Amino acid sequence: MRSENFEFTGENGQRLSGQLDLPEGPVTAYALFAHCFTCTKASVAAVRVGRALAAEGYGVLRFDFTGLGQSGGDFADSSFSGSVGDIVAAASAMEQAGREVRLLIGHSLGGSAVLAAAEQLPQAAAFATIAAPFDVEHVTRLFGDSLQEISSAGEAEVQLGGRPFMIRRAFLDDLASHDQGERIAALRRPILVLHAPLDGIVGIDNATSIFSAARHPKSFVSLDRADHLLTDKRDAAYVAEVIAAWSSRYLGREAPLRSEAQPGEVVVEETGEGAFQVEVHAGGAHFLTDEPVEVGGLGSGPTPYDLLGAGLGACTAMTLRLYARGKGLKLDPVKVSVGHSRRNDRQPADSFIRTIHLQGELTGQQRQRLIEIAQRCPVHRTLERGADIQTGSGEEAATGIAEKPTQHAHDMERTATEDHASGAER
Repeated sequence: MRSENFEFTGENGQRLSGQLDLPEGPVTAYALFAHCFTCTKASVAAVRVGRALAAEGYGVLRFDFTGLGQSGGDFADSSFSGSVGDIVAAASAMEQAGREVRLLIGHSLGGSAVLAAAEQLPQAAAFATIAAPFDVEHVTRLFGDSLQEISSAGEAEVQLGGRPFMIRRAFLDDLASHDQGERIAALRRPILVLHAPLDGIVGIDNATSIFSAARHPKSFVSLDRADHLLTDKRDAAYVAEVIAAWSSRYLGREAPLRSEAQPGEVVVEETGEGAFQVEVHAGGAHFLTDEPVEVGGLGSGPTPYDLLGAGLGACTAMTLRLYARGKGLKLDPVKVSVGHSRRNDRQPADSFIRTIHLQGELTGQQRQRLIEIAQRCPVHRTLERGADIQTGSGEEAATGIAEKPTQHAHDMERTATEDHASGAER
C-alpha cells in the first residue's frame, strides 16, 4: 500500500491533518476512520486497520481531531459536537477531491462520533463501530476525581493515557446534550458493531445497547480476547477483514467482471496508478502487472517479461504432468524456474533460462525423456518459432484471432502423447 498526506479545513477553520492509505491497485471504495478519544491518526488501531483495509482495496482516511496530533486548534476548546463536525468536514473535503466516502468506521468515542455524524452524511452507505460506547457520557468515567473539579472550577487538567489534557465544563455540558439512542434508531442504514466481551474500558453492554437501538440491517461480531486499543496486530487485521467482507454487500465492491474478455482472450487496462501499472483480466482472474520501483514503477506486480517466463514455466509443468500421467511415471510435483536475459552485442537473441526440478522414483532414462518433452511444450515452440502479431484499433473488432480456450490443452496433450525419439519408452 501507499499513503498520502491529506490536509483539510475543520469546522471552525482550523487546519486538520490526515493520512490517506491507498491500495497499490484501483480503489474500490473510500472509507473514513475516526480514532478514539485523545488518540491520533497514528494510534495502533487506526494505522493497522487503515493499512489492512487498504490491502483489501479501500482508500482509508484517518485524521487527527482538533487539537490532537498534527492538527491545529486547542484540545481544551474541543467537544464531542466539534469532533462530529470534524468528521463531516473530512468527508466533505474527500468528496471535493473526487473521493466520496461511502463507509464510516469509528473506534471507541470515534465510533459514537461517526454515528452522530450520519444524519449529515447521506452519501455514507454503511457504518462500523469498534469498542464504541453507547452513551457518550461514558467518557467522563476516565476523568476520575477531576470530574468534580471540572464541574465546580470550570476546568481541570486530567491525565489520560499518561498525558495531561485540559478538560472544560463546556465539554461535559456538550456530552450531556446528545441522545445516541435516538440517533442510532433513526440511522436506518447498515451498521456493524464490533466489540470484545472482555473490554475493560468500554464494557460489552455498550455493544448490546447499540445493537438493540439499531434497525436492520445490523450485525454484531465478537472480538473475543482483544483489548480496547487493539494492540495485538492480529486483532486489527481481523477487524479489517470482517469490515471489508461485511461492507462489500452494501458498497458494490464486487470483483470486476470479465465482460470485455472473450474466451481465449486477455484484457489489459491501465489503472491510472503510478507510471506503468495495469490490471490484467485473464481466465476469470484479475491481477496487477507493473515495473520495478528502480525504473519508475510501483513494483506492485510481475513485469511483462515475468509473465512471459510464467507462461513458459506453467506450460512446461502442465505438459510434463500430462506426459507422466499417460506413462504412469511416479513424478512428484514439478517445479520450474525461468529467468530472462535480453539480447545484447554478444547475444543476438533474448534467452529464457529454464531449470526443471524433477523429483520422484524416476530412472535416468525417464528423467532425460521428460527434459525432451519439456522442449516440445506449446509455449516453448511458440517462443522458438516466433509469432505473427496482428494489431488493430479498438473500433475494428478483430474476429477469429483468439484461440479457443481449449486449444492450448489440446496442444499440450498432443505433445505429451507424441513420441518421435526412437527407443523411447511407451
